[in-house]
Amino acid sequence: MSSTHGRRWLRRIGVALALLIALAAVAIFAGDQIGRIRMQRKVDVAVKGVPFRDDASALERGRYLFASRGCADCHGAKAGGATFVDDGKGLRIAGPNISPGPGSVVAGFTPADWERAIRHGVDPKGRPLMVMPSEDYNRLTDDDLASLVAYLRHIEPASGGGPVLDLPLPVRVLYGFGMIRDAAAKIDHTRPPQQPVPVGVTSTHGAYVANMCFGCHGAKLNGGKIAGGPPDWPPAANLTPAEGSAMTRYPDADALARLFKSGNRPDGTAVKVMPFGSLREMSDTDVRALFLYLKTLQPMPHG
Repeated sequence: MSSTHGRRWLRRIGVALALLIALAAVAIFAGDQIGRIRMQRKVDVAVKGVPFRDDASALERGRYLFASRGCADCHGAKAGGATFVDDGKGLRIAGPNISPGPGSVVAGFTPADWERAIRHGVDPKGRPLMVMPSEDYNRLTDDDLASLVAYLRHIEPASGGGPVLDLPLPVRVLYGFGMIRDAAAKIDHTRPPQQPVPVGVTSTHGAYVANMCFGCHGAKLNGGKIAGGPPDWPPAANLTPAEGSAMTRYPDADALARLFKSGNRPDGTAVKVMPFGSLREMSDTDVRALFLYLKTLQPMPHG
């Protein structure tokens, strides 16, 4: 090959690389812009709102739901807000103040606003709530929704501010191209509220409890990559009775309860990503019902 011919090929390779870099830059820019537009889209949700309640039974039930269903993990034990993701590399997410105190983002919320936010992941103006895991709460019964709202309206006021959503460019691009979706994009907004089931150690009640697991373990509870989670989060475990299922470590409800209380597997190793602050608050009835329900699932491959 002559030197002239070789230089010609090098130039062609250089042009091709420059073209690829330019295309990648255009794609990144486009994805970022699409993501910004997607964050500001209007999500039309028809809600009537569940009437406010103030009775003692609703307040106690709401206290339990707030403590055991993941709310405190994102909003703090006093509902004043909390940072729950900070990887030190630009990804930082904090839940807002949802108490009646200074800086609250729910001041003046109507029953419809509460329902829209909790069940549908949408703010009062119809914009998606980016970090609200409403896919876990979409199936709340009217009684439980009213009880949770009752507790939050009467909890001791705490100081705090609005949400923090610092997303690195790669995350924004993935969101723009739909590879990461917010809760409002995952939910069937036409689904009617779930009807109450008797509380007890039954698989039926366990299925209701398992609604809190969908955000990480998926709608079929077969785990896989946690959508929207930081890159260093491991995949969620497969909870179905398939080969490689995490449930093989927990032969009975007592073993599952020990996991929830300790955050450790039976061999003593720690589970890295689980909302143990909430799980350890679950009642014995809920844990045992959840265990029964998980045993009824059809085996599914991981992810």
